[in-house]
Amino acid sequence: MIRVQFCSGCSNSTLSNNGRPLMLDLRRLSLLREVHRRGTLHAVARALSYSPSTISQQLSLLEREAGVTLLERTGRRVQLTPQAELLVAGASRLLDDMERLEASLVPSTQEVTGTVRLAVFQSAALGIVPQALSLLAEEHPRVRLEITQREPESALDEVWAREFDLVIAEEYPAHAAPLRRELDRVPLGHDALRLGVPAAEVSRAPSGRAIRSLAEAAEHAWVMEPRGTASRHWAEQSCRLAGFEPDVRFETADLQAHIRLVEAGHAVALLPDLVWGGRPPTVELVTLARDPHRTLFTSTRTAAASRPAIVAVRELLARALAPVSP
Repeated sequence: MIRVQFCSGCSNSTLSNNGRPLMLDLRRLSLLREVHRRGTLHAVARALSYSPSTISQQLSLLEREAGVTLLERTGRRVQLTPQAELLVAGASRLLDDMERLEASLVPSTQEVTGTVRLAVFQSAALGIVPQALSLLAEEHPRVRLEITQREPESALDEVWAREFDLVIAEEYPAHAAPLRRELDRVPLGHDALRLGVPAAEVSRAPSGRAIRSLAEAAEHAWVMEPRGTASRHWAEQSCRLAGFEPDVRFETADLQAHIRLVEAGHAVALLPDLVWGGRPPTVELVTLARDPHRTLFTSTRTAAASRPAIVAVRELLARALAPVSP
């Protein structure tokens, strides 16, 4: 059990109990941090695979250790007291310090080891991850890379919450990704965005002409990612700038489903080059005006950025992102 001392002579003096140092369990402090993030005990229990009663019991023990009330109920949610907010801030600093300490203890000459939990979106999983895994097995065989598919919007928050160590994220033109002071950002590369249309023998525009521009796809059905995603916002705005409102009949985050619908002649779509994973495209691709690209980057907690395993994985991801233009 890791315990942390808050002393009356330190900057955390408001956390002391009757002038005596507080010895607090770091795991319970982490639970309090999760409550601050998620808002309900049930949400914390669900995310961490505990029962709500276990979460409640651990937080009650933390209140007893601290000697102050930490949570106040407001309907179904719980609200942190000012003392709890101080504890959360202190716990975040302590977790950052522990990550920095862990990185500093690894000699530069030692073989890189450890586990990196990587969150990736689908097209990055298709176009970058396989080659990166091959490089990792060859150059850093003692690094374990655990990969989970996540949408970048949620994955950045999950890296901050320490559910992942590293994320591959994206920014679409004129659509900045969320910024967090605790996270860094390292450029990875650029990925072209093109209009995918059925092969000439499968489909023609209602006018009888082949589709050669975004405006000429106005009368087709569209497949797009769900509302609220950066790609959906960019795709809709691109269509509107081309002079039409897209007829979105199909909505899915699965880009492989996008491709199949286009292949079959049921829809058109805006597709990133990474989705092909270096293989020849199976639909006709139309280069758009001004040749738009999305920006790819990796992000981790600034306290973890110097961990040798994270440094190694980042370097291999950049090397794996070879030109993927069809």
